[in-house]
Amino acid sequence: MVADFLTIAEAATLIEKRELSPVELTESRLSRVERLDGKLHSFIRVLGEPALAAARTAEAEIMAGRRRGPLHGIPIGLKDIYETKAVPTTGHSKVLIDHVPREDATSVRRLTEAGAIVVGKLTTHEFALGGPSFDLPWPPARNPWDTSRFTGGSSSGTGAAVAAGLVLGGTGSDTGGSIRGPAAFCGLAGLKPSYGLISRAGILPLAFSLDHAGPMTWTAEDCAIMLQAMAGHDPADPGSADRPAPDYRAALSGGIKGLRIGLIRHFYENDNPADEATRQGIAAAVKIFEELGCSVRELRLSPLADWAACGVIIMLSEAFAIHQPTLRERFGDYGEMFRDRMALATLISGGDYVQAVRRRRELATEFATAMADLDLALTAAAPGEAPAIDAVGKFATFERPMLTMPFNVTGTPAMSVCSGYSAAGLPLAFQLAGKPFDEVTVLRAAHAYEKATSWRSVRPRLDA
Repeated sequence: MVADFLTIAEAATLIEKRELSPVELTESRLSRVERLDGKLHSFIRVLGEPALAAARTAEAEIMAGRRRGPLHGIPIGLKDIYETKAVPTTGHSKVLIDHVPREDATSVRRLTEAGAIVVGKLTTHEFALGGPSFDLPWPPARNPWDTSRFTGGSSSGTGAAVAAGLVLGGTGSDTGGSIRGPAAFCGLAGLKPSYGLISRAGILPLAFSLDHAGPMTWTAEDCAIMLQAMAGHDPADPGSADRPAPDYRAALSGGIKGLRIGLIRHFYENDNPADEATRQGIAAAVKIFEELGCSVRELRLSPLADWAACGVIIMLSEAFAIHQPTLRERFGDYGEMFRDRMALATLISGGDYVQAVRRRRELATEFATAMADLDLALTAAAPGEAPAIDAVGKFATFERPMLTMPFNVTGTPAMSVCSGYSAAGLPLAFQLAGKPFDEVTVLRAAHAYEKATSWRSVRPRLDA
């Protein structure tokens, strides 16, 4: 019998030793989806037969001595904005309910070339912006730690499916926090890489200059494994960076003694006040990093509201530019939450957008200067535990400045790391951010923290 919960690294080791079959593993995940997803709604589309066919192929290749690496035979899910050849990609919207791409997104192709098994397409917020919405063709995903709670968004289905063990890893996208938010609320390791590290070709866009693609997994090590397959230059993405990818997983063992960390305390104490449990979790994390040999000092930046305003104006302006023609023709086919959030974009002038882009350059320069003698920045990933799903307002994203948006503005790597659990048993998290294309340091620090704590041994009890 396959365990309900396995990390990618654990499953890869068993598969390599031929103690676990990719077919057996995939069958166990499909069975788990069938048993549990009726209350989680993390999947829009389950690809049972294609997944089993791919698993049989993977098993034959591995038995013949042609194992491709740690992702070979590993079941994953794809946020339903990642285009898949001959399989509908909807953006969780009626607008694209019949959209069947001719090709896989570049990142999907790279994952399957590494041997990953695509189990299905995962729930998102409509076009990665409007949610949780209850007037769309599919219901919103629910948090496996408590199904009355919000998963965060917009990579909501990925957060739920990975936390629940329905898949071992999944893809997300992050324009203002859409990887790190669900990772925080669902207890995952969620990495927003540097802008341009992972191709966005074939991924439905929200805002061209802020969109990032990335992995969502249970551990930092699993993030490193998925990142290795996804990263790389792609001429089809004009924002793609042409630079070699290091061995992310091998770098995890380097140790973190001597790392210099800047604690951005004012973001979560004053600018968007976090609850006491979150603050205590961060304070405890700081002590652990210090015990591991890091030095931590306070880092002050411009107020969080500046970062959020800058990012939101750019995000809404670019999203409206993408959706304006379809909004004119099919306004009623969008969900209410997406429509009304897009309506805000009509109030933003061209001058506002230009000034936001100018301010972005100033803020990015400010962060680069502040990080000159630091290796990492640390702050909250969310102000507290996941709220009730029916308590998330239509404009909740804009009511308080997002703790995650600064690192979309800078385009630098940032990762949500579980820091423990609230009194209600819900995940809490902090955020690690690094210098451009220094995912190695971010992942290494997150990995060291995970190994020094017990949080990765706690899983949601869905069968209870």
